[in-house]
Amino acid sequence: MGIFSKLTKEFIGVIDWTESEDGTLAYRYPMQDREIRTGAQLTVRESQVAVFLNEGEIADVLPPGLHTLNTKTLPVLTTLRNWDKGFQSPFKSDVIFFSLREQLDQRWGTPAPVTIRDKEFGAIRIRAHGTYSYQIKDPKLFFKKVSGTRELYTAGDLEAQLRAGILTSMASFFGGSEVGFVDMAANQTKFSDTLKNALADSFKQYGLSLQTFYVQSITLPEELQTYLDKKAGMNMLGDLGRYTQFQAAETIGKGGGGGIAAAGAELATGLAVGQTIAQSLTGAGSISNGPKEDPIALLNKLHELLKQGILTQAEFDAKKAEILKKIT
Repeated sequence: MGIFSKLTKEFIGVIDWTESEDGTLAYRYPMQDREIRTGAQLTVRESQVAVFLNEGEIADVLPPGLHTLNTKTLPVLTTLRNWDKGFQSPFKSDVIFFSLREQLDQRWGTPAPVTIRDKEFGAIRIRAHGTYSYQIKDPKLFFKKVSGTRELYTAGDLEAQLRAGILTSMASFFGGSEVGFVDMAANQTKFSDTLKNALADSFKQYGLSLQTFYVQSITLPEELQTYLDKKAGMNMLGDLGRYTQFQAAETIGKGGGGGIAAAGAELATGLAVGQTIAQSLTGAGSISNGPKEDPIALLNKLHELLKQGILTQAEFDAKKAEILKKIT
């Protein structure tokens, strides 16, 4: 190397990296026309690690702390370059910083519906989305398989690859799941934990550790969701006839409100409404699950016996309670 070349080079005495943007995973310290002098100070901050390269391959990995660069702190480079026989200063080496911070709020979602075989509805299509977080666990492996010697590597550069692995595992998991859709919402925590374990190896192969994984929502196509909403409404109204029957029967034998005639009119109206709704939903001509003998007619007969003094109030109340119990 000529004298002029040596004079034009910059000798580096301090090396450090301050993370200025979220999502940066790897940063290569600028070394063009620069060499590191002996005794230079390297600062590695918490949540970082610094890697020295020898001819493009990883040599020494330095943890957080303040390091004085010499043969003691760079044992691998020392061996590779025979510095133990005479330290060469200044020297040239690429230095790459890796961020070990947890990359939070990474999002995943199914761009297209995943078909599953539901135990109740058969083959249905669902969508799902959620969040996850990860961090670099093995900088050497991450360098070899992902970032290489690029000047800057970010979480955004890795996003598509990680999402593809997640969606592949999602399709396999939901496709083989025996849990019905209506039970999935109650099992989202279990799904999250199971999927996190299933995805751990796919992250590990890149030198990453999957820290969290959450399934936040599972949805059906709009037309199927509309059908389920209607079915739920019909199930809720299916016993309206029995409910109306019970309400009307309970008024018989209570004082006030116009006596038996008023109760009978109220009863007739309630039954007509209840029967009409029940018949429209089920197509049956009578209230489903009702007793063979009309309980309202029976209560009216008993009430007449009470008025005539044939039954005592206690006897009437006991019979009424028995009939109401059968209705409910």
